[in-house]
Amino acid sequence: MPLGAIFLTAFTVGLSGAMMPGPLLTVTIGEAARRGFAAGPLLVVGHGILEGVLVVALAMGLGSFLAAGPVAKTIAVIGGVFLIYMGWGIVRDAWHGRVELRVDPARGEAPGETGSSPPKYMHPVLAGILVSLSNPYWTLWWATVGLGYIVLSLKHGVPGLVSFFSGHILSDLVWYSLVAAAVSKGRQWVKPPVYRGILAVCGLFLIFLGGSFTFWGLGGNAP
Repeated sequence: MPLGAIFLTAFTVGLSGAMMPGPLLTVTIGEAARRGFAAGPLLVVGHGILEGVLVVALAMGLGSFLAAGPVAKTIAVIGGVFLIYMGWGIVRDAWHGRVELRVDPARGEAPGETGSSPPKYMHPVLAGILVSLSNPYWTLWWATVGLGYIVLSLKHGVPGLVSFFSGHILSDLVWYSLVAAAVSKGRQWVKPPVYRGILAVCGLFLIFLGGSFTFWGLGGNAP
């Protein structure tokens, strides 16, 4: 996979995960209502610091091990299957209208979420780190999809890792900044049909990418 493709696919995969309701989205809404737009990017900085350390640790500590053919292909299959599962879930929920992005700026909460904001004295960067660590989905994602991407990126060395990480973290920055801007202005930018449509497209892309990873892991040409 060329460097440009690594960047673009990492951005799309990251965006699909960022757009799904979860702890970081909820905290972004609460903090943006309390602190203003800057809370969104600052939360992503904390989130990115944690993920950057993880990527470097995995690449440096397990680089030669991950590069081994059988190991790389096994990881690709596991990551590919998880991508397909995640993509199907996103498409299904979007199709049936089970996901929505509603913002209540007055309360600083997403409906159905209460008590999810960090203490007022906690800096958003630290909150971004702690919220990410507390999310079991985050650990599962990096143990499967993230690890598979690191394996593919290592074929290009450091430039490959930079392409992957920059595309991935940029997707978080773009989405959570948009959410923070919408909350701080007291209005919702993304209408429900548009939101679900974007999620459905992202989900289909995840299924395609997961199939590519699985195909390569089972002996096909590398994506």
